Amino acid sequence: MHDYIKDRTLKIANHFLDTQDTVRELAKKFGVSKSTVHKDLAERLPDINPELADRVKNILEYHKSIRHLRGGEATKNKYLKEKVEE
Repeated sequence: MHDYIKDRTLKIANHFLDTQDTVRELAKKFGVSKSTVHKDLAERLPDINPELADRVKNILEYHKSIRHLRGGEATKNKYLKEKVEE
């Protein structure tokens, strides 16, 4: 694995632990795709730093468990915004 990939993975993981941003938010902040962020956190990080990977995995699982709530809230806000604009 290239050093720049290791560095990016560790930066994303540490930022993720500090902010608990979503994968989409991390992708925007670091200028990479969502799949790159997810691959860095889920596949590459355990090889680089297993302890950090366990902490990140817990937060990723939590985000996965509430994603249906986030999606519902986003849809609700979308339609409320459209109603106000009419």
